Amino acid sequence: MTQRLRIVLVDDHAMVRAGVRAELGDEFDVVGEAADVDEAIRVITAAQPDVVLLDVHLPGGDARAVLDACLPQVPATRFLALSVSDAPEDVVATVRGGARGYVTKTIDGPELREAVRRIADGDAVFSPRLAGFVLDAFSGGPAEKDDEIDRLSPREQEVMRLIARGYTYREVASELVLSIKTVETHVSAVLRKLQLSDRRELAKWAAGRRIV
Repeated sequence: MTQRLRIVLVDDHAMVRAGVRAELGDEFDVVGEAADVDEAIRVITAAQPDVVLLDVHLPGGDARAVLDACLPQVPATRFLALSVSDAPEDVVATVRGGARGYVTKTIDGPELREAVRRIADGDAVFSPRLAGFVLDAFSGGPAEKDDEIDRLSPREQEVMRLIARGYTYREVASELVLSIKTVETHVSAVLRKLQLSDRRELAKWAAGRRIV
């Protein structure tokens, strides 16, 4: 029997959480709930779920605050934003923060369950009209010559882009058909050449240049 995905729900409205839990049905295990940023960080880091359904605006901060605090501690967890907001700035900020998808609360039950499964499998999921915001924010047209990027070998650039998108070392290794040790070596070289201290700084560096 396939093990059920473990889910944490983060929303400041108890009735919304109850509704989402009902829509998820018996297919998933809801292993925690939270109503604000601090509680979300505690619950997510303790439960280490497969997927977090994360509201964007929360008491004590926003989705980005949760992502910044949790991603380094639970790198295998996937985050799917579930919000009433369809504002471009919310979508882009949340995705830049590390969410793998963003859907609005107009989504129906079957679509939500499918979105959770896809996020858990490593796909990116967006409500149709929101995908354009993400493409616009992250494409930016042809990149201008960047001396910093030119310091990296082609393989290091490939690794850099995947790490900046939030891939784990294991996922990068699978994607590029490398050993995990080789990926670690490339990441160390990238950080050294770009004079960055960790993968969070790398993600911000890449996002600022629109190269992820």
